[in-house]
Amino acid sequence: MQNYFDCFQKVKKKCYSFISSQETKREKFKNKEKMVKSFLIPICFWIFKNKPKNKTFIIGLAGGQGTGKTTISSLIRLILSTYFKLNVFKVSIDDFYKTRKERLKLSKSKHPLLLTRGVPGTHDVDMINKLFRNVKNSKFKSMLIPKFDKSIDDRCNKKLWFKMKKKPDVLILEGWCVGAKPENNKTLNMPINKLEKNLDDKMKWRLHVNNQLKNKYAKLFNQMNSLLYLKARNFNILKQWRIKQEKKLQIKNKRKKNNKIMNNMEVLKFMMTYQRITQNMFKITPKYSSIIIDLNDRHQIKRVKFKNV
Repeated sequence: MQNYFDCFQKVKKKCYSFISSQETKREKFKNKEKMVKSFLIPICFWIFKNKPKNKTFIIGLAGGQGTGKTTISSLIRLILSTYFKLNVFKVSIDDFYKTRKERLKLSKSKHPLLLTRGVPGTHDVDMINKLFRNVKNSKFKSMLIPKFDKSIDDRCNKKLWFKMKKKPDVLILEGWCVGAKPENNKTLNMPINKLEKNLDDKMKWRLHVNNQLKNKYAKLFNQMNSLLYLKARNFNILKQWRIKQEKKLQIKNKRKKNNKIMNNMEVLKFMMTYQRITQNMFKITPKYSSIIIDLNDRHQIKRVKFKNV
């Protein structure tokens, strides 16, 4: 097998080009050579080695808000397709959010907080299952994959949806709650923040979300072959990163009318809906992940741990 150095020489130009496309004038990537050469290339060699022949390798990539899931998964796809010549399809669980109309209906029938996208119960799990069934089927059929626009908090027009024309060798599903497991109902009793205390005093929302993880999402995540986990130090650092992420979204969509870009206070309130599951994932996800990608406080990969799971 050819070595990491040879791989780096063949992919660095494309990787650096993609990284540049993600930078802003104020936010520049540092140590990009180390990130690609020392961390992402070994991960890609691991994927190539563990991928079953003639079957789609379904990989989950999880991490708290702002950890860089889209960037990391995009670079992994780029390396796998450029050097290993694999057909890789990458999609975010965010693209499977229910429409705003569907969430409005859910908020009226179940709990008002379910209007807010993000938590288990606000995704179209049936649609993701359809995707999984299709890539596992020997008679693969081309299909459309939804695309979600966060700046309008709704799905894009079908004309803009992703097209999967060919059965992928590797399918990457990335998202903050990918692979998340339910809590014990006893721990749900204590509110974790002001939002839970003031807007979910009867625990109706928490129980609904937790039951989603116990049932529909558990069956979905069990179909994945492997889980990669981007681990930050704590929830406070995620708040800082998520605010930066929203500012990038603001720059990108500044010409759009009636966009739903959030200010700092809105981001922090929004993240309260994610806090419980994110903090639970900090504690337990490393135990069952195949690869743990540890991040330092400067938003850089500091180590990668490979596990025999």
